[in-house]
Amino acid sequence: MEKLWTKDFTIITIGSVVSLIGNSMVGFAMSLFVLDYKASTIYYAIYIFLYTLPQIAAPIIAGPLIDRFSRRKTIYYLDFVSTGLYLGLIGLITFEIFSFPIFAAGVFVAGIINSVYQVAFESFYPMLISEGNYSKAYSIASTLENFAFFMMPLAAFVYKTVGLIPILIFSVVTFLAAAICETRISDVEADEKYLVNVHEYKGSAYLQDMKEGWKYLRGEKGLLAIATYFVLSTMVSGADQIIWLPYFKTTFANGEYIFLTVTVFIVIGRMLGGVFHYKIKLPTERKFNIALGVYISIAILEGTCLFLPVMGMRISLLLAGLLGVTSYNIRISATQAYVPNEKKGRFNGIFIMLMTGGALIGEGLSGVVAEFIDMRLVLLGFNIIAGLGAILIIGGNKRHVAEIYNRQS
Repeated sequence: MEKLWTKDFTIITIGSVVSLIGNSMVGFAMSLFVLDYKASTIYYAIYIFLYTLPQIAAPIIAGPLIDRFSRRKTIYYLDFVSTGLYLGLIGLITFEIFSFPIFAAGVFVAGIINSVYQVAFESFYPMLISEGNYSKAYSIASTLENFAFFMMPLAAFVYKTVGLIPILIFSVVTFLAAAICETRISDVEADEKYLVNVHEYKGSAYLQDMKEGWKYLRGEKGLLAIATYFVLSTMVSGADQIIWLPYFKTTFANGEYIFLTVTVFIVIGRMLGGVFHYKIKLPTERKFNIALGVYISIAILEGTCLFLPVMGMRISLLLAGLLGVTSYNIRISATQAYVPNEKKGRFNGIFIMLMTGGALIGEGLSGVVAEFIDMRLVLLGFNIIAGLGAILIIGGNKRHVAEIYNRQS
């Protein structure tokens, strides 16, 4: 097996960590800022909506472009743009010319940047992983992503102590540092024949590339089954966002604090799972069976979790976190190793769009149904659907999905 920690992989890992820390802190701090600035949940809802809206369309729009132009340049250009965006916000606040409409426009732009960056990063990252190290590399990525959870209380403390400006300055430094790091990555795409000159790429070629992306997904029965199942899985995630905190606030005294002491266990589980997958390699020929078992087990654990006493919830979420990393690791390492480089942008763009759509459907449906039915039963229902989806969609397409999952990555 080749060495994982090459120069390029080390740089992309450091850059992503730095960017993640800055993005997590400024995102949560700006949420608090909006609530304080207008003291209105309507403005907070507008803020969330404007940041989320681009995540529906931007990934699929960006996909064909990511496949035709340098992903390396895209990610560091976007980090430089983020640096300028937050510098601009600092200027608006400092010179007292801040207004919510200007802020809202900036939030919308930030949502576009984040969506496009995600597609570009997920399409570029596997190109920097040496042969045979996909599973180990994505275990690192999944572990680092969980640091975002711990940035939120830190961001809240700093915001309450010194305000938003120092956090914005910190985010500018982190985005700038990440961009500079990313410029040092080797041009691994130099010999990729699918890249084109920006002046030669016309609208008709773009539309053709987009059609080919959908055609590719429809023609790959294994990938289509995986994408369909994960729409159902992210519907559960959307329902979680709507149900968990209100359930704790209405059920327990100081419920928001109990909520934090419970949900931190899924983060701990994910981090432990990341360490496990870095150290232990799953048997290739059994990955499909493991994944299917994990999907069903997560549905059972999360569906029944709110019916348990608080300590039982913690244990259930710890196990769900461990299994969740296994699900993520098998799925992303297998699909990114399977999809050709020249189609990764379109596949990732479509996949991210579908997952965002699933989450929004879950949020909307659960919010409406929970007005009439016990919130625990609503969450149980969503998880039953996801569990049945795993059996019927993943299990029902075993031959095609196993061809993707049971491969050396």
